[in-house]
This record gives sequence, structure tokens and C-alpha cells, in this order.
Amino acid sequence: MASSASDTIAVVGAGVMGRNITALALGHGVDVVLVDVSGEVLESARAEIAQLLRHGQFMGAFPASQATGTLATTLSSGDVADADVVIEAITEDAALKARVMAELSGTVPAGIPLITNTSGIPIAELAKSVQRPAELAGVHFMNPSYLIEMVEVVRGPQTGEDAMAAVLSLLERLGRKTVVVRDAPGFVTSRLLHPMINEAARIVAEGTASVEDVDQLMHGCLGHPTGPLRTADLIGLDNLADALRLLAERTGNSTFEPCELLMEKVRAGDLGRKTGRGFYNYGEVLS
Repeated sequence: MASSASDTIAVVGAGVMGRNITALALGHGVDVVLVDVSGEVLESARAEIAQLLRHGQFMGAFPASQATGTLATTLSSGDVADADVVIEAITEDAALKARVMAELSGTVPAGIPLITNTSGIPIAELAKSVQRPAELAGVHFMNPSYLIEMVEVVRGPQTGEDAMAAVLSLLERLGRKTVVVRDAPGFVTSRLLHPMINEAARIVAEGTASVEDVDQLMHGCLGHPTGPLRTADLIGLDNLADALRLLAERTGNSTFEPCELLMEKVRAGDLGRKTGRGFYNYGEVLS
């Protein structure tokens, strides 16, 4: 098993979550190899990660005495072979995740933990695609990962003790608090949050209340930090729709299917903060 110090991690996927996880690691002095299939995406990621690091430092999210880790970017998944831990952070597409995990499993030496950052795809399902299921675990980072300290850790039915110890050691080094849960579709956070967001969107579509009113009530009466619909914009409405469809398929509960208002916004390309418009208008496209 690799050293629990985790001197270098590989992050596969330079989208919203890949950038957040990378910034979190760099801010805690861990070197990162960031992998994506697009050079343009990697160039954009470098610029945004620098912004996230500055914001995290301003917010006191990183140890003041800690030197920032080094970032390397690459188009080759083969460059993850020397990492101490590999984190897959691509889009929430079960078939695509399975293909990527299979490729990574064939590249990474035995003894190196594989982490899938998934909001709800069962680890047992992804384990069918890897060569060493005992080395696969799930970690559901929240967005923004460098500010939200709590993470949901998912132990699959075949996840071994060594892999769990290495994953928890890495998260401790990154200053995260952890709760380990058993494998199930949606785990805990998505199983509760995503249907709530879906129902909030239905309430808006039915004309019961506006987007702002729903969020104000959930914040003021029930203590939700931002409200479900502003949270949806942060998650990304396309990611949310994918996760809801997966939850409906894996549980057999059709009420989890994304509602029509959510799908209308996805079809229009209004995906939330990352495109500048979702349930709210943010004024400009965010890089």
C-alpha cells in the first residue's frame, strides 16, 4: 500500500468537481496531476484553480503555514501511474465512469487506492469494471470542496481495510471531516437532497411559490444554508438531472425522475452557475 502521506494525488476529470478537489489538495500542500481529454479544458482549469486557491486562502480554508502543492496537467491517463491515490471526478454518467475506472485500474499499480467521486452511483456497480475491487472506494465531495469540510465516504461491499485506511488518511490530511456510509443508490446526501430539489422545482412549476420564495422559506424556516434551488445551480442542473435519473433507475422509484421544469432548463443550456443562468441569473457565463 502506498504511503498514507499521499505526496501526490491524481485527479481525473477537470470539470467543476475536479477543479475543486484539485484546489483543496494543492491548498493543503499535496501535489496534483490533473488529467482531462481536452487541452482547452485543462488550460481553463489552471486559471480557475488559481482563483479557487486565492479564494480559499482569503477564507482561511488552508493552513497558513502550508506551502501550496504543485499542479501538473496532462492529457494522458497513463500519467496517473506514479500517484499515491487516484481520484476519478468525471461527469455523473455510470457507463462513462465504468469505462474510465476500467482504464485507470489497468494503469495504476496494485496497492494504490482508487476513489470515485460520485454523488450516487453504487460502488458495487463500478467495482465490476476494476481489476481490484478491494482498492475502490467512493468519496462524495461537496461543492465548493475546499470550503465544505464534511465529506461522505462510501465503503463498497468489496472495499478492503487497507484502501479505507488510505482514503481516510488522505482526507484527514486534507482537513476533511468524514462520515463512512454503506453502499446504496444515492448514499445518504443525494438520496435526501436531490429529491428535495426536484420537489422544489415542481412547486415552482405549479405556481405555488417563486424560486426566491422557496429558497427563503427553506433557509429561514428549516435552516437550509442557501435553499434547494440555489444549491441546484451550484451542483449544475445537468448533473442533477443525471443523478435523479440514476436514482430513479437504481431504486425503481419513478418519483425521482427529474421534473419537466428542470429538464426544460437543461435543454435550454441553463445549467446553473457554470453557465451563468439556471434557476437564478448570474449575469455572465462563469469560467
